[in-house]
Amino acid sequence: MRISDLDTPALICDLDILERNIATYQQLISDAGLALRPHIKTHKVPAIAHMQLAAGASGICCQKVTEAEVFVAAGIKDVLISYNIIGQPKLERLSRLARQADVTVAVDSAYAARGISAQAAADSVEVGVVIELAMGNRSGVATPQDAVELGRLVTALPGVRLRGLMGYPTGPDPECLDFFEATITAYRAEGLCVEMVSGGGTATAWQAAAQKPIGFTEHRVGTYIYHDCMQVQRSPHITLDDCALRVICTVVSRPTPDIATIDGGSKTFTNEGLGGEAKAHHIIEYPEARTIKQNEEHGVIDASACPRKPEIGERITVIPYHACVTANLHDTVVGVRGDTVEVIWPILARGRVH
Repeated sequence: MRISDLDTPALICDLDILERNIATYQQLISDAGLALRPHIKTHKVPAIAHMQLAAGASGICCQKVTEAEVFVAAGIKDVLISYNIIGQPKLERLSRLARQADVTVAVDSAYAARGISAQAAADSVEVGVVIELAMGNRSGVATPQDAVELGRLVTALPGVRLRGLMGYPTGPDPECLDFFEATITAYRAEGLCVEMVSGGGTATAWQAAAQKPIGFTEHRVGTYIYHDCMQVQRSPHITLDDCALRVICTVVSRPTPDIATIDGGSKTFTNEGLGGEAKAHHIIEYPEARTIKQNEEHGVIDASACPRKPEIGERITVIPYHACVTANLHDTVVGVRGDTVEVIWPILARGRVH
């Protein structure tokens, strides 16, 4: 089968680029003296996770319990869930998961720690715990002392085992690194476990070497597997040539001479990035074009700056602004090499948000 045989919109990934990204970042993180733990929320495909593990990854990172269930069922046994697990249904699922794999979860409150402990103890399982440090007012404890107090609590609770610390993002930001260093120092002074100190971020992976001397043990990366326009805009190390994920779309209307409408809208791509100074998505065949609006099934493209205009029936190739959210909108991703379809992977963890 050829790419031209696919119906549109079709989510595809260039396998040559994907394999290169896996190798590049594995080497980058290994050279920094850290373990690489890929965050699978970007691709949500067990087959790709096994490729990452085969290249040297130490385990995987998931964001939700139901997401982790898919990958444990696929035979993966080392899982970090980098999210506070709150609520009885999730706690029961987490406990069942801990019977099947080595599972560690992030916590930033006594409430979360006590909930995990109670369920794990009741089910006679053990769940690893890392204390999350606040790196951007999203979640995490605010000070090293807060981290110490929560670490003491976790150490005293049944059914859970303190493993260390986690934060996102890290990288070259001195405040982030100082926070980690102060907390690691405080943990060591208290005799608290820091066997696992997990940093993260694709863009910050290029500064991972600065993390090892502080006490980091691993780096989590997610978007690196595909890359996207957002990463290209944020990092001087990432270019459009590193972007493996694309969407093939068809031009379905030309309402004005400078406007082309494609069959991919907000049910095909994320709306993130639209309306900003920088372009959101990048159209390979029409690099000067801009996506200016997305309805559910229509993507509206301004082609006024293009020397040649897209024609009705023409197929175009779009690199999305945000790969993680875009992939979650599709049932399958088609792996291609050149113009040949090599594999079609079901995105088994899409929609797994619990």
